[in-house]
Amino acid sequence: MTTIKLHNTRTRRKEDFAPLDPDNVRMYVCGPTVYDRAHLGNARPVVVFDVLYRLLRHVYGTEHVTYVRNFTDVDDKINARAAESGRSIGEITAETTQWFLDDMAALGALEPDHMPRATQYIPQMVAMIEGLIAKGHAYETEGHVLFAVDSWREGYGKLSGRSVDDMIAGARVEVAPYKRNPMDFVLWKPSSDDLPGWDSPWGRGRPGWHIECSAMAHELLGDSFDIHGGGNDLMFPHHENEIAQSCCAHPEGQFARYWLHNEMLQVEGKKMSKSLGNFFTVRDLLDQGIPGEVIRFVFLRRHYRKPMDWTMQKSEEAKKTLMRWHKATREVPAGEVPELVLNALCNDLNTYQATDVLFRLESAGNLSGLKAGANLLGLLTPESGAWVQKEEEEEKANISDNSAFELEVDAVLDLRSKLQQRAKAALAEKEQDKKEAKRLFAAADEIRNSLEKMGFELTDTPDRPKWSIDHGALLQFMELPMQGEVISFRSFEHEQDLEEHGDRFAGVKKQLRSLSDGIRSAFPELDL
Repeated sequence: MTTIKLHNTRTRRKEDFAPLDPDNVRMYVCGPTVYDRAHLGNARPVVVFDVLYRLLRHVYGTEHVTYVRNFTDVDDKINARAAESGRSIGEITAETTQWFLDDMAALGALEPDHMPRATQYIPQMVAMIEGLIAKGHAYETEGHVLFAVDSWREGYGKLSGRSVDDMIAGARVEVAPYKRNPMDFVLWKPSSDDLPGWDSPWGRGRPGWHIECSAMAHELLGDSFDIHGGGNDLMFPHHENEIAQSCCAHPEGQFARYWLHNEMLQVEGKKMSKSLGNFFTVRDLLDQGIPGEVIRFVFLRRHYRKPMDWTMQKSEEAKKTLMRWHKATREVPAGEVPELVLNALCNDLNTYQATDVLFRLESAGNLSGLKAGANLLGLLTPESGAWVQKEEEEEKANISDNSAFELEVDAVLDLRSKLQQRAKAALAEKEQDKKEAKRLFAAADEIRNSLEKMGFELTDTPDRPKWSIDHGALLQFMELPMQGEVISFRSFEHEQDLEEHGDRFAGVKKQLRSLSDGIRSAFPELDL
């Protein structure tokens, strides 16, 4: 059996992963609070733990792995969003839950085996709270039920490496007067008539955030399970509180044995913030035409325990790489997952090293290995390749349109050359027709002037005229010969500029065709 090594946040060291039951490997990952679109930072843990899920299934078998990721659909943020929008809480949570599922599917994430919603497990939460009160780990006060941190001082803070005394001393927020200890946290709180609420032994109310995950994890995975994951920002207080209430409610179990946390994400070297204008949702990037597979690949190019910097340059490089790999492996069956790829992933989910191996496989011409290794990472799958086909179809359409444009330019230059040839012929005759030659040269010059006004640059050479076009920041076309090969616009490097200045480019084409038509209509008068 392949050995997987994982860095356990709880022990601060890399450990051999030994599941409680190899036939039933269990993992819980904290999911989103559903009140808005998932931003880029929300997506990173989804991709990280999707890769771990794929690795566990590869090693232990698809039917022997259970993955749970929850939805928090009862929360003060949701209540506030409903109040400000005038919509019902049910509408908001249903809509944003589907948004999340659609966006994560676009990133190539497999759906977990269970996706519980907090509101579906209120009875289990109430039962767990009752058990904590009975065991002396919780108390009721003023309609609230709070966990008594002092009842478990020996365990509280070990995950995050904090002591209770230090946390109390460093407290900066105003402490509710009904708390026995400033670190005590809410298990249940009262609800007014205008807020969601459920009947309970302590009156109508709703659960605290932390108890939700503990109750759902216990219901679906038991007293003890293998892996608990989430973003680094959840380590304290959320995960710390989960451990406290779960271990006290079910002392016979261990709750989660391996804790994994991914580091945070920034954008273009700065913390993602709406005030800085660098805040992106996943949907923002997808709507900008950045494929979900590209976003995924950028994530994989950084180890999950290292901070990640999202940049547009990285996404452009990732897109080029994936396009190349898709085309190279399209007709190639996937082989066995290369040992080097598997070893990298088994070494604390080192996706950066694994993707480096993919580049080496490409260089070595091992395309079946490249495809198999990429598939394990959730890349180059049949589902993920739709964007490549779309890009190719658009490219073909652009080539057709742009080739017609190039031919139009060449046709105008061909007409100009004929005018010049006729003028030279008039001068070469025994009885030189200088007036006719002047008229023809003037017409040729007018064509040149018209083209230059449009942004064309013409160069007369001994062999053939050449042209280029410069719209300032638009794009620099390659010089083309008057006759012969037509060079595809695919060779131009500034596609983004072309897109940004597309209206101007379309205007140039319209002017050029008008000029061409005007010259053709004038030819009979020039006896051509």
